Amino acid sequence: MIRLKTEAEIEILKENAILVSKTLAEVGKAIAPGVTTKRLDEIAETYIRDHGAVPGFLNYGGFPYTLCISVNDVVVHGFPSDYCLKEGDIVSVDCGTVYKGFYGDSAYTFPVGNIDPETARLLQVTKESLYLGAAKAIAGNRIGDIGNTIQRYTEGHGFSVVREMVGHGVGKNLHESPEVPNYGKAGQGKKLVEGMVICIEPMINAGRKEIFLADNGWAVSTADGKNSAHFEFMVVVRREAPEVLTTYEYIENK
Repeated sequence: MIRLKTEAEIEILKENAILVSKTLAEVGKAIAPGVTTKRLDEIAETYIRDHGAVPGFLNYGGFPYTLCISVNDVVVHGFPSDYCLKEGDIVSVDCGTVYKGFYGDSAYTFPVGNIDPETARLLQVTKESLYLGAAKAIAGNRIGDIGNTIQRYTEGHGFSVVREMVGHGVGKNLHESPEVPNYGKAGQGKKLVEGMVICIEPMINAGRKEIFLADNGWAVSTADGKNSAHFEFMVVVRREAPEVLTTYEYIENK
């Protein structure tokens, strides 16, 4: 069942979204060659707790960390570790919070130092597809309009869309209905209604779309070992234009 949010609830969700946005920016400041991904996790947990919230992912379904940190060919749900970031890596940081009984959830893929032009293009196209997909979150449209927009844009640039992992509703639970795939047919799927709050999160591969699950039961990687990018917004469905709760301004205007 899809639970529409009141304006008061949307305000709390926005507070969570802004805190996640600021946490991602704080993590981003520390991303550099030689830094361990575990250190990034520590920075995020401290920042979230210092601002009166708790990490949304920590112990969620048994996940043992504050952040999902996914490097290079890891699509999502990577574990922070003693791995030292290297020049030319890309690192997806997915962060969640719980504050005032509601969740926040968004992600950003960072370059580590200088990255090659094709990888930079993957990041740029994936992020652009998120903005284009989010623009379809208007009452009266359908879930398929979001996914179709993301799919056509990214595949048009020679990349592929992960099928098994999708976006989702968000509220008092981290994952709520409806599911929001990054592929599909325009005009199909559930109708979007004002007051829905959804996470749109394209997961786009440089190579083939196929993925596999690591032995730890969490990390998902590309089957061909090529890089994957991941960006995620929290969005409120509105009648005239979507209301994007997440912002990348703290990351990109540093």
